[in-house]
Amino acid sequence: MCGLVSIFSYSNNSPPVNEAELLSISKHLIRRGPDSEGSWVSLDRRIGLAHRRLSIIDLSDSGHQPMGTFNGEIQLVFNGEIYNYRELKNDLEARGISFNSDSDTEVILRLYEFYGEQFITKLRGMFGLVIWDSRSRTLLAVRDPLGIKPLYYSDDGKCIRIASQVKALLKGDVDKSPNPAGYVSFFTWGHVSDPHTLYNGIRSLPAGHILKITERGSVKLRSYATLNDFIVGNNERPQDLKDLRGIMLDSMKHHLIADTPVSLFLSSGIDSATLLGIASEVSKERVNTITLGFEEYVGTELDEVPLAEYLAKYYKSNHQTIRISRKFFLAQSDSIFEAMDQPSIDGVNVYLVSLAAKQAGYKVAISGLGGDELFQGYSGFREIERTVKYLRWAGASSTIGKVFRKLSEPFIKTRFSPKYASLLEYGHSVPTCYLLRRSLHLPWELGDIMDREFLAKGIKKLDIENTLHDSVRGIDATNKQISQLEMSYYMRNQLLRDADWAGMYHSLEIRTPLVDSVLLERTVNLAYPDLLAKQDLANTPIPSLPDEIKNRKKTGFSIPVGDWLAASVDGAKGKGLRNWSRYVASRYEPGHKDIFVSIALS
Repeated sequence: MCGLVSIFSYSNNSPPVNEAELLSISKHLIRRGPDSEGSWVSLDRRIGLAHRRLSIIDLSDSGHQPMGTFNGEIQLVFNGEIYNYRELKNDLEARGISFNSDSDTEVILRLYEFYGEQFITKLRGMFGLVIWDSRSRTLLAVRDPLGIKPLYYSDDGKCIRIASQVKALLKGDVDKSPNPAGYVSFFTWGHVSDPHTLYNGIRSLPAGHILKITERGSVKLRSYATLNDFIVGNNERPQDLKDLRGIMLDSMKHHLIADTPVSLFLSSGIDSATLLGIASEVSKERVNTITLGFEEYVGTELDEVPLAEYLAKYYKSNHQTIRISRKFFLAQSDSIFEAMDQPSIDGVNVYLVSLAAKQAGYKVAISGLGGDELFQGYSGFREIERTVKYLRWAGASSTIGKVFRKLSEPFIKTRFSPKYASLLEYGHSVPTCYLLRRSLHLPWELGDIMDREFLAKGIKKLDIENTLHDSVRGIDATNKQISQLEMSYYMRNQLLRDADWAGMYHSLEIRTPLVDSVLLERTVNLAYPDLLAKQDLANTPIPSLPDEIKNRKKTGFSIPVGDWLAASVDGAKGKGLRNWSRYVASRYEPGHKDIFVSIALS
């Protein structure tokens, strides 16, 4: 796990690569890779690469980046992990290809050298990577199919800059003017949705995409894998649910590969408990587990610690419990916003448990992220399905819902959530009902907190409803549509991105065995046409999870941010995520503090 930078002056009339700029961007990534640094600039100064390394696989200098082929014609910088690199390496060696290291980085390099652009179809893992091929004078930027690792770029028509973080790119010569779609996205969802950022000059490379730039000025973006490919295109189904256990064992076996100790984030939920059970079977050593608890929750049903500690004894892990107080949180608050690469209303819990893992000496942690999206863990699966079933008739007219909302809003918003006024407007289809349930603010609400002209531009560019409908095109089953939306929006744009910035700020690699392309491909149609449920997941370890965990009512992992902020932020207590989103907006200072503060305080 690392941080990468690339600058490619691909136009004939663009200036050569500024090495000082390259290193300035790279310097901002030092927390992603504190173990070593490296840079490479071509002799003609048209292309430059830089890298910050967090050593996890092959800790020797042989894994140093940028990494080149024997003749130097191909150069690579890579952020992430390739979990099947050993199988790939064995296959290449059988074909007569030799290696200088035992790193997954070199496996990528040799794969590209042997297969060309088709190399990407062979990788199992999480990654953002850049390859420079001097033979064709071509730069490739690639992001993994599920969007686990981020990759951002800025293209001014003459020069393209690429980096692992938005804030790193801001250290370069990029257009920093505000992107209305980014701001509308944040106040709609609580995160900034791909491919947008807060800046007109910076875009996120979409998951499962390749960006190809040639020195002749050709810039092409193409998809090589989408979530729909997994959900719609997978026709091979295992015969019964017994195969789920083998799938889980396989994913965990691959995700435990490391040359440094691995820890596991343990709560009292089914996802992390299942991963602990499976890891205990696969690992040759006792599993290391960490649980985060809060002083305010001691003795309440929200306290994760007692059941987590029971699970640790049940599966015989090496366990640590860390309890956090409000005082500790407030002492960390400045660092949290420094770490936050794009504004998010979530991620504080990941930041805190990552800090605990770092202090315990770990570079790698296993997370149960993704279980709720794939195994129908959220109450929204039932709520959306039920709402759409009873309100589908309202979709016959585009005016019924809007008229009802305008008539009922004055009454409803003084007594309930304003969302109730939009039940008929949005509740008639899965995509719009998902927007109704997941959004912080619906589009019609944003006129009260944003400049109207700025808002109109953002809504047009974001095109939320059409994008949501496009996301589920070709998926028939309602629960699969919901799963697709949860994975495409909440999981990819918030949970995975939060895991990246919050973990990497502490030089911690967070791995997600439940967000894995092979696991998804094998499980999505396991119980066709429905999805699997949490109880199916809970029964995969041997021994299976204890009844105390299986039968526990889902509470979700929560942190007492509202209470913590109450004394220092007027009105924070009890106002929930909307208040928290405005607090984030007022604290997050990516270069447009004036815009964010005016929005947050309106």
